[in-house]
Amino acid sequence: MSGNIYMIPVTLGNADHSLTIPRGTRDITASLRLFAVEELRSARRYLRSIDREFPVDDTLFFSVGKHSDPAVLGDFFARVAAGADAGVMSEAGMPGLADPGNIVSAEAHRRGIRVIPLTGPSSMMLALAASGLNGQSFAFHGYLPVDAAGRLKALRELEKRSSGGQTQIFIETPFRNGKMLEDIITACKPSTRLCIGADITLESEFIRTRTIAGWQVDIPDLDRRPAVFLLLA
Repeated sequence: MSGNIYMIPVTLGNADHSLTIPRGTRDITASLRLFAVEELRSARRYLRSIDREFPVDDTLFFSVGKHSDPAVLGDFFARVAAGADAGVMSEAGMPGLADPGNIVSAEAHRRGIRVIPLTGPSSMMLALAASGLNGQSFAFHGYLPVDAAGRLKALRELEKRSSGGQTQIFIETPFRNGKMLEDIITACKPSTRLCIGADITLESEFIRTRTIAGWQVDIPDLDRRPAVFLLLA
């Protein structure tokens, strides 16, 4: 009988796992000895954080990147097919959302293997819940273009889409957050609402919604802080 593949949430940053990861999720995670992970070092560190005695040296880890070919995971899936339960872990938050975990779950469905999502933090969903913006209709776009012209064009397109009532959500690499906020202020109308969620679940958590005009006179320091941006015209 085939094993199951669990989509395992991890903490956002160095948050206390007891505050953001349910006990049941931690228990299942600690019981597994087979993982597909985005980053090996952080995965091993997280497992030791929830269980100081976790046998990392007796556990099999398979790396998964955004360009990974499911074919390289043949051994991983063979072990699951033979009955081993396995976990998929992101660098932060929920796997499969803005990370390559979907490569594993898609291949699992193709092979008829059960995929089970576990409860845990998602910066996108937490920011949306706190934003006051439309939670009935929203779209997540991941990362916008890196080049300035492409990013400004994308922002104007997202603002236009949001004018129909759909919240537009996107993220940026932490060291480029300041430039992203500058471009949002440049590209969008003063009346458009922008929610910024930074360091979500950490002690330094910052979630605030203002108009673009409001942000122009009070720009927060977002340097190297994991952040989520939400737009609604």
